[in-house]
This record gives sequence, C-alpha cells and structure tokens, in this order.
Amino acid sequence: MANVAWIGLGTMGAPMAGHLAAAGHEVAVFNRTGEKAQAWVARHGGRAAATPAAAAEGADAVFACVGADADLEAVTLGPDGAFAAMRPDALFVDHTTVSARIARALAETRALVVDAPVSGGQSGAENGTLSAMCGGSEEAVAAARPLMDSYAARVVHVGGPGAGQQAKMANQIAIAGVIQGVAEALRFTQASGLDTARVLEAISAGAAGSWQMANRWPSMAEDRFDFGFAVDWMRKDLGLALEEARANGATLPVAALVDQFYAEVQAMGGGRQDTSAIVRRLGR
Repeated sequence: MANVAWIGLGTMGAPMAGHLAAAGHEVAVFNRTGEKAQAWVARHGGRAAATPAAAAEGADAVFACVGADADLEAVTLGPDGAFAAMRPDALFVDHTTVSARIARALAETRALVVDAPVSGGQSGAENGTLSAMCGGSEEAVAAARPLMDSYAARVVHVGGPGAGQQAKMANQIAIAGVIQGVAEALRFTQASGLDTARVLEAISAGAAGSWQMANRWPSMAEDRFDFGFAVDWMRKDLGLALEEARANGATLPVAALVDQFYAEVQAMGGGRQDTSAIVRRLGR
C-alpha cells in the first residue's frame, strides 16, 4: 500500500480519491475549500492538509484533479505547491484536463510525471470505470498504473509528455460532433410527431448508436440536464483543442461550430448544465 496525496476534491476528484482509500492506501487530501476535505476524511479516513505541500510531504505519489492550467500551476509550482515538498523519487499524476504545454512543462521538472486526463464523467468516477489516457515516460506510467487501476477500467499509454492531454482533446472533439447530431436527431423526431422512445429503440442498436444517444437522448427528451459534466467545462476543453489545432495545423470546423453553440447555451443561463443542454438552442 502507498502513501498518497490527492489535490482537488470536486465532482471527479472526490470519488477517485475515495477508490484509492477503499483499496487500502493512506490518503492525504487538499481542497481549496477546506470543508470539502474535512467531509471527505470523515467519510473515507486519511487526513486533510492545509496546503498542497502539506498533503504531498512524504507521499509516494501525488495526484491532482483541479480546474484549469492556472489551478494546476498553483497547486504544483506555487509557494505552497506540492512540488516544493515532494520527494525526488515520488510520482506525480495529473488528472486535470489542461493544455499540452503545461503537461510538458511539469514533466521537465521531475522524473516521474504522468498527464492522465480521464473520460467517463461523474458516473465513471463514482463507479471506478473511467478511461485514462496517459502521457509520460514508460517508467512513470508503469508506476502510476497500479494506483489508477483502483478507479479506471482502462489505462492507455498514448505517448510522451502532453500526449494524454492531446488524446483528451481528440475525445472532446469527437463528443462535440456526436452530441450535436443526437440533439438534432431528437428534435427532428419530435417535430415529426414520433414517439422518441420507440425511435431510440429503432436506431440506437445500429450505426447511429453511441454512448451519448443511449444515455442522453431520453434525458434530453425530458429536458433534464443535471448529469455532471458542465457546458462551462466543455467550452474550456474545446478551447484547449482549438488552441492546439492552431499550433499543429489541424482543421476543426465542427468543433469550432459546436463551441459557438455552447456559447449560446451559456448565454441562455445553461453554463452549469451538462453538455446535452446543447439541445436547448434548437427549440421544439
């Protein structure tokens, strides 16, 4: 069993850290809102730390799951950041979706660093069935894998530092097109006067089928948009993908268009609703 530090106890981080504790690891946690850290400890055990550095001191491995580039820089390289207290041989795993640039920059500062954004949403985090796409050295990913296995059903080493973040960008690009297509198909079904449940049954097992269709078609039909991954976060992720595309020369016309659609949803007050709220801009 390992001594582990976990930084960031949001919708994803709290259950992921909980799986590590359930697996028998000693877990120290830090969260910007201290009450969340205390509540986590009351439920899972371990200890709450006042700073990222205090959480990381003496740890075999340190994990982060925070908000964006600036948050990650603050909890790693800031005055009370984890890197100031970590042992030279300790592992650092970042589950935040951030730019490939910062992932590469952090990897240059330490021997064992993995950028490992995840897919699977809140339910995947809670059920321990996430998919992790990893960038880093063979040695770093090999060290991280046994720990990540406690909350990830699939751990794939994509490439060197930053590759995990680029893979996550590809994931979000693909989701953006699919969820827009599902939203349009649903509204077309409703406009045609068809039973949405029967149409879903008819088309979901064929070539049109997808996770988004199976899981979000029924909830979109009922105007329910409270399933975890918010529009605000999707816009952040698509912004990262569009920025990376400008650097590598890729063309992302659909992703750019869907990003604009999500801006409309934000203007409608749906920034904290989940990504299927894109259907709202289509009316009925």
